[in-house]
Amino acid sequence: MSDVPIADYGLLSDCASAALVDRNGSIDWWCPGRFDAPSVFGRLLDPGAGHWSLRPVAGPDRRTERAYVDGSLVLRTVHHTGGGSVAVTDGLLADPGVRGHDLGQNSPMALARVVEGLTGTVRMSCEYVPRPDLGLIVPYLHCAGGQVRTSAGPLSLTLRSPVPLDCARGRAYGEFDVAAGQVFAFDLASAPAYGQPIRHLDAVSALADTVEAWRSVRELHRYDGRYAELVRHHALVVQGLTYRPSGAVVAAVTTSLPERLGGTDNYDYRYAWLRDFFHTMRALWVTACPTETGRLFEWAARSAGRTGDEPVPIMYGVAGERNLSEYSLDHLRGYADSRPVRIGNEAWRQRQQDVPGQVLLCAYLVRDRLGEISQELQAMLVGLAEQATHWREPDAGMWEERGPGRQHLASKALSWGALDSAVRLAPILGPRADPERWAAVRDEIQATVLRDGWNERVGAYTGVIGSDQLDAAVLVLPFTGIVRATDPRMRATIEAIATRLTTDGLVRRWPDESAGFVACTFWLVECLAMAGEMDRAAALFERTAARANDLGLFAEQIDPRTGAQLGNTPLALSHVALIGAAWRLTKPSFL
Repeated sequence: MSDVPIADYGLLSDCASAALVDRNGSIDWWCPGRFDAPSVFGRLLDPGAGHWSLRPVAGPDRRTERAYVDGSLVLRTVHHTGGGSVAVTDGLLADPGVRGHDLGQNSPMALARVVEGLTGTVRMSCEYVPRPDLGLIVPYLHCAGGQVRTSAGPLSLTLRSPVPLDCARGRAYGEFDVAAGQVFAFDLASAPAYGQPIRHLDAVSALADTVEAWRSVRELHRYDGRYAELVRHHALVVQGLTYRPSGAVVAAVTTSLPERLGGTDNYDYRYAWLRDFFHTMRALWVTACPTETGRLFEWAARSAGRTGDEPVPIMYGVAGERNLSEYSLDHLRGYADSRPVRIGNEAWRQRQQDVPGQVLLCAYLVRDRLGEISQELQAMLVGLAEQATHWREPDAGMWEERGPGRQHLASKALSWGALDSAVRLAPILGPRADPERWAAVRDEIQATVLRDGWNERVGAYTGVIGSDQLDAAVLVLPFTGIVRATDPRMRATIEAIATRLTTDGLVRRWPDESAGFVACTFWLVECLAMAGEMDRAAALFERTAARANDLGLFAEQIDPRTGAQLGNTPLALSHVALIGAAWRLTKPSFL
């Protein structure tokens, strides 16, 4: 089979794990239990790595339309064929009766798929091909009594089917007719092979209850600004990327989707990045959900542990795991033959000097919502401030360059933001706070950034001190407060990025990058708004927001020539950047 366009996938989530289903009805990605668990369905990365399709038998005149149900992440796809129309409703199930922030706390690890005949009669097919452990296992399937049972490696699976399925060579298949008014309910439940038993739920009622659970989450978000419906939807997507047991927000639900088709920049994004902390926390703050901001800080403090002279890791597993050592899966060909396919991410070992600023800027932003700061959180914030005093150290930068560190300007600006926030927060940081020394170092950073970061030949602040290369990372400078967007040099930098790094309204991170980076494009919206160009900013915002797929989902990048989405998906940074840009268009002066 040819690779399905990334934009064709819809997200299903239970706030513990995620599945991706394409518009033709094939679930090609599911990692039961945790976002970063081994996949059961992995056709996203290799045709033989498993899938579950529920779709009309092929016909020349078939078309589909789809939408999420009533403000949820339960997906309804309508297939129109020459013989009639049929709807398939898909969801990762919530624990029965759960509401609000408890969604995902005790996930049943189950998928439900309900087929409903709308008009005429449609011939449907069900093809179930589980391949546990990232496609390494071809399991034995046991078909009996309307069930297909699978025990393979560390996982047990049971598919309950209302139609007969034939099992052979690790595949179950059947065809059936659906007439108008008929309903066929399927459910697939999973559980650890040597632990708790599989929990089966009634698919129809459980899906309806899951919709209500998602609606209760959506109602917790109070956003009173421009583009309100759009922001609420993207906030819901961020919820879908949240591992509810810990509060961590994963960067994406996929691994190894390429930034360039056939390329090697394919990384595992199923972890939580401190590098994205400021943008994520700001989005949660904008959408007025204090429970989430508090839990995210608690996760960060617990994950970091005691901070010393060594830099805090830039990322963690969803439960706070630190060692995310990387390896390749040579048995998978990769999306669009883009290899290697990676599990783990070696970036966890990198030094990124922007991380203290990401966290401390957030702490200052949401200081009134943190309540009484624990000793652990105090220690983490003081430790991060101390690490920011080592701002002269070269680092990998926010784009995680693999190789020798360099003097990245955005990292230094965020070190300034760390110390500026720490000085402001000093009265609540306990006896180890050292605001006078922090203020002195802060002022030294600002002088260096504004003097040495400017490149007269380029006419802009460049990405690395002494470099001639533009880098969209410097768009974050006004966010930290180190320089205003209206400052003549910053204004020139914004214009240079808008003209020299932008193709068809999409901002590339650097000159030789071929695709536009969604988050950077929204950062340009913010900078234009802060510089007073509200009409221009709003036009770019609306144009960029319209580039999401039909379900309002963004991957990491977009090819300006074809409009195709590229990279891991859905990318949290893209969605929180949209929220930040919408709020900036509402209140241009907020930080």
